[in-house]
Amino acid sequence: MQHNGTDDQPPNGERQPPAFGIPSPLPAAASRVRRFAQDRRALPLPRVMVVFSTASDGEKSSDAMSSSEEAGDVRKAAAPAANLNLGKALRATLNASQEFPEVIPLNVGGTYFTTRLSTLRRYEDTMLAAMFSGRHYIPRDAEGRFFIDRDGAYFGDILNFLREGELPHRDRVRAVHREAHYYAIGPLLNSLEDSQPLTGEKVRQAFLDLLPYYKDNLERIMEIAKLRAMQRKARFAKLKICVYKEEMPITPYERPLFNSLRFERTESEAKLFEHHCEVDVSFGPWEAVADVYDLLHCIVSDLAERGISAEQQCIGVCDKHLINHYYCKRPIYEFKITWW
Repeated sequence: MQHNGTDDQPPNGERQPPAFGIPSPLPAAASRVRRFAQDRRALPLPRVMVVFSTASDGEKSSDAMSSSEEAGDVRKAAAPAANLNLGKALRATLNASQEFPEVIPLNVGGTYFTTRLSTLRRYEDTMLAAMFSGRHYIPRDAEGRFFIDRDGAYFGDILNFLREGELPHRDRVRAVHREAHYYAIGPLLNSLEDSQPLTGEKVRQAFLDLLPYYKDNLERIMEIAKLRAMQRKARFAKLKICVYKEEMPITPYERPLFNSLRFERTESEAKLFEHHCEVDVSFGPWEAVADVYDLLHCIVSDLAERGISAEQQCIGVCDKHLINHYYCKRPIYEFKITWW
């Protein structure tokens, strides 16, 4: 084969052997390489983000992050959990290392006390023992005293019991009992409940439990008295209240057969004696040793506990005729409620 002078020669002057009619692949390969290089420069380079977690040594990640968006989501979700765990660990370390002096200065609602640490830890299952166990944070005032946000008027009685087992005076028993509930001091609660006036209060409440309507009637007395005083623009109001112990009517003509609370009557006979006295509130009947005057004392004292002054006096009996020679004859009392 003959070659003209226009054929390309290698730069070093050496002639290449003939290809025997097969075109050379070098020009096509070179063009593909150039196009690939240009495409690589046009594509954005991949970004790799490494995320550190608090996993244990035995735990290994099995997924690889391939995009910045997924890495950002994981980072946002993992950060609060890591901070929370770190915060708990720091608080646990601080609480575990918290130590108290042997003499404890206290600020209870603005009243200052000083006591020994062992006194506050006298009984394990109490709020004070838990507070000064080192497991909880206790705020301090400007002078460095440990602060308890509670009225300190009766905290001295609490300390006296923790020191020597001393109980408060009878006038302070109810208030100290409330404080003992707050501080969860079981031995003090038991001792107070076995003393007056709390023991008497239990007996009194057992009697009032026989009158399930007692509290509702007490509220009704206050509502009626308030309404009448406001309507009349008066300092006091008067109410008529019926208080009777026995269900059977009282009459000078009654037969001995009816002279008993436990007398068995038929349903038709019971309807003959059904009657509601014309009064504002009615109490009774009940079966207990406590009589009418005991219930009147309960009403007056409970109103006084709510800051309401009340006076009572008997003004007669209900003269409603029931059947034959039987009349109601239930005693009626006038209550005078003074508001100021």
